[in-house]
Amino acid sequence: MKAMQSECCSPDEVIFGPDFHQSLYCHLLCGLIFHEEIQLVSSSFAYSIVLAFRTFEQVWEELCDDIREGVLTSRITFPPVRSAMAKLLKPNPELADMIEKKCSGLNNWYGLIPELFPNVKYIYGIMTGCMEPYLKKLRHYAADVPLISADYGSSEGWIGANINPSLPPESATYAVLPNIGYFEFIPLKENVEEHMQENGNVSFLSMEPKPVDLTEVRVGEEYEVIITNFGGLYRYKLGDVVKVMGFHNSTTELKFVCRRNVMLAINIDKSTEQDLPFAVEEAAKLISKKKLEVIDFSSNVDVSTDPGHYVIFWEISGEVSDEVLTECCNCLDRSFVDGGYVSSRKVDAIGPLELRVVRRGTFQKVLDHYLGLGAALSQFKTPRCVRPTNNKVLQILCDNVAKNYFSTAF
Repeated sequence: MKAMQSECCSPDEVIFGPDFHQSLYCHLLCGLIFHEEIQLVSSSFAYSIVLAFRTFEQVWEELCDDIREGVLTSRITFPPVRSAMAKLLKPNPELADMIEKKCSGLNNWYGLIPELFPNVKYIYGIMTGCMEPYLKKLRHYAADVPLISADYGSSEGWIGANINPSLPPESATYAVLPNIGYFEFIPLKENVEEHMQENGNVSFLSMEPKPVDLTEVRVGEEYEVIITNFGGLYRYKLGDVVKVMGFHNSTTELKFVCRRNVMLAINIDKSTEQDLPFAVEEAAKLISKKKLEVIDFSSNVDVSTDPGHYVIFWEISGEVSDEVLTECCNCLDRSFVDGGYVSSRKVDAIGPLELRVVRRGTFQKVLDHYLGLGAALSQFKTPRCVRPTNNKVLQILCDNVAKNYFSTAF
């Protein structure tokens, strides 16, 4: 980090601390101590940044007390972390008063980041795909501070560079780095006549789409990415769907669309990773009029009923009337526009969608579950579709349902 001239304000003991909640608290405290020097707020995923500032809303008064007295709260119990923080934390009532005044003056925490860190230049992290639902809240905290989506990469290798970082994350495109690996692309929509001409009388429906290489992709088409890398992966399917937007010099420019196999399906319906956030966003507009928001969401296919139906789990920031939530449930049902879903609903091959409102803190319990299994917060993604095999997460969600509603949209 020093070599990159991008040092972290927190000491190593905090960064590598064994307890996520204690480390996050100390990260926030260190950020306040060095508030004038902070130029960048960053995490691997947008979710982590939103989580950090949602946590700040809950603990800011305690943070101010620590700064005012120069004594770390007793909630931090790990000795190396306490020792490292003791070297940074000195009594500073002026700073505590200033933070208290700024926080008290904010309207629903809008613009929190630039208020706390006046010299911050931008916010950086992965903000595409399943991270897009968090952008609205992140923009709320960021106000006019630019959001910059990180380059396109995966655990299996780097894929593309964000060559237009000034674009909003929803419009981010990535120039493929052709020297980092060998890339192939499986077309998701193929020309039937072309296939029939090339393959004689072979049925198109029985054909597996043939991968094309980097120079053979077509602008406007969608593909699944295959990578062969120097680490030994050979023709590995990433499971990512991308759209070819054009070319940067001679390399292909891609837009991330979604993960291919994340979907809800009961009958002939195929609701993708894109369909669910779209439906939630449309329905959430009904509660945004009450200045409330959907904190997080997930879904499940319930086939214990006949017919089976979609279940959407919502955690909401405040109390909403039954009348409005019933409208939200109907809006969710109507917003799934896949032809297979709509036609199945009309003939009752799929049952009415169910909206289950869970208690505050439920998705924090889901996060804690994964952290307890050894997951890293920097790599955590809320499961958007909980499979029946994921018993523990499904149990957490179901055990915390406060209200449920069934759609009457069809």
